[in-house]
Amino acid sequence: MDRRLLEILACPICKGKLVYSQDEQELICRFDKLAYPIHDGIPVMLPDSTRPLIER
Repeated sequence: MDRRLLEILACPICKGKLVYSQDEQELICRFDKLAYPIHDGIPVMLPDSTRPLIER
């Protein structure tokens, strides 16, 4: 994930910062506890494409 791209991307729901998970190939919104997938290097920022994060 390009660092410059990560700096300008925001969660489309809360407008908060996102964290890149290299292992899962996802962008994580810690506030909303949602993960946005990355397909072929392209973040899918549609709210319908998220998966909820499970607290451990």
